[in-house]
Amino acid sequence: MSVPRTAAALETVHRPSAATYDLNERVDRDRAGTVRAVDTWRVTDFGLYIARPVVDHPRIAWLQSWLLPDLDIRVTDFRGHPGQDRYEDHYVDVLRVTIEGTAWRAVDHYLDILVRTGKDAVVVDSDEFVAAVRAGYLEPPDAEHALETTYRTFAGITANGYDVDAWLRSLGITLTWSIYPR
Repeated sequence: MSVPRTAAALETVHRPSAATYDLNERVDRDRAGTVRAVDTWRVTDFGLYIARPVVDHPRIAWLQSWLLPDLDIRVTDFRGHPGQDRYEDHYVDVLRVTIEGTAWRAVDHYLDILVRTGKDAVVVDSDEFVAAVRAGYLEPPDAEHALETTYRTFAGITANGYDVDAWLRSLGITLTWSIYPR
């Protein structure tokens, strides 16, 4: 679960993180320009699936994500290193997704939803969201869009028994997940 931030931590709020998923180069590139190779790509009529190892992270070893542009969310399943406990089954990022040719761009809007399937869901990082709005990093229309996306997504997940996949199936979207490589 997300640890509450201190006022000092919020003073260092950053501009929205952005990632570009380049289908031609088969990489994802973060806002700092760090390039990561992607093992698996799958484009469907509703989204983009990627799976890749996570290098040099103390807790996370591998991830798989679905970018869903019509919903402006990314649904991720993180896998930890042996012995690392997970809080959530799915991590849902609220973002703005755009597609230009073969490049998919996701700009994070700070708010996230942690889902423990069948148990609960919690919205996190609202403190970071508020600090970013105050700092002018999110314009009012983007902030409003982020809140509406969060409310709609949270309501859908909770109405479907705290099950991200069930909620998405109710919208005609069936996600397929890979088996975590050992």
